[in-house]
Amino acid sequence: MGILIPAWVDGALAPVDKLEAHEKGLKHKAVSVFAVRGMDILIQRRALGKYHTPGLWANTCCTHPEWDESASACAVRRLREELGITGLYPEYRHRLEYHADVGNNMVENEVVDVFLAHVRGPLDVTPNPDEVMDTRWIAYHDLLAEVQRYPERFTPWLKIYLYHHADTIFGPDLIISAKA
Repeated sequence: MGILIPAWVDGALAPVDKLEAHEKGLKHKAVSVFAVRGMDILIQRRALGKYHTPGLWANTCCTHPEWDESASACAVRRLREELGITGLYPEYRHRLEYHADVGNNMVENEVVDVFLAHVRGPLDVTPNPDEVMDTRWIAYHDLLAEVQRYPERFTPWLKIYLYHHADTIFGPDLIISAKA
């Protein structure tokens, strides 16, 4: 058995193998983090070895909390594990739910705690090649335009976040500045 994540089975939260949760489309907990520096967002391209959505661009990092792990501790842990980022303490922004086919006969049926981390100054990013094949900073409005033009290059959840939850995740300052 692999990593156990919190998923709902028969209406109750239980530890379930991560792969099984995706294959059966079970509703499960997740965490997503956006690192923002001014108007720019750090995005990552998922490693080709990932079992779903390999090679697609996603938010800064996303994962599933381990059984009995808090969402905030998970956010800090995955920034470190996926990108080698330390010293950022993301703030909770929003809880949302989504359901998306992610290919390879798998489904993301997630209850996601979304965090925003404000970056001030330089940030050392050292991607774990098993998780991330590339990273880049991109201006919010440029990301929206690129997702609109090339939707096949981005994960389903990033598109959902940007199209349906941007106001709550990023707040009015970033949204208003991007529209100006």
